[in-house]
Amino acid sequence: MLLNRMSLRSTAAVGAATLVAGATFAVSAFADDEVDPDIAASAAVEGTEQTEEPAPGPDPEAESEFFAQSRELTEEELAEAREEAVGQRDAALAEGRRTAEGEGPAVEPEEPEEEEEEADTPSVPSGSAKEIALEMVLAEGWSSDQFSGCLEPLWEKESNWNHTAENPSSGAYGIPQSLPGDKMASHGDDWRTNPATQIAWGIDYIKGRYGTPCDAWSHSQSVGWY
Repeated sequence: MLLNRMSLRSTAAVGAATLVAGATFAVSAFADDEVDPDIAASAAVEGTEQTEEPAPGPDPEAESEFFAQSRELTEEELAEAREEAVGQRDAALAEGRRTAEGEGPAVEPEEPEEEEEEADTPSVPSGSAKEIALEMVLAEGWSSDQFSGCLEPLWEKESNWNHTAENPSSGAYGIPQSLPGDKMASHGDDWRTNPATQIAWGIDYIKGRYGTPCDAWSHSQSVGWY
């Protein structure tokens, strides 16, 4: 408020100085034009009286409002202000902790892709004689090793898995080298041309004579035949 009063007084002083300077200039101008100095002074004063306005004084209502705003807070108001400040501080600290810990909107974690289980079976061409034999081996309850480790090399040695293979000296025929070949007719009339019929007969022959393909393969390795 003191600054406002000083500013008003400074403004009034500057205005008065301006008016005096203007009056002096008017008198000087009339003097240069050889006008009676009394007339010039009178004109300057009249002009001053017409343009000069009284400087505004302090506003009592503004002073009252200023001092009303500057009053000391009560203990209750101070307590409320402190409580509000503490709440804002706690909220800011909590937000800072969440940001530091990387908390944010819930994001569902990506489920790891399930790795395809490797089949515990050898890879054989679909629909081939070997695939048919593998299926029959597993259907008997034997492990895949009975096929890949024993039956496959056994019939590779006997016929190279050729369903039309024929031994010219003994007459053994087909993938399992049945001797004679027509023994396989017990499993189908198409024993000469159908690999499945030959394989079905060969599986039953091994099971009945040796028990498992690995036992048949072991016998073949020791004596040269099965």
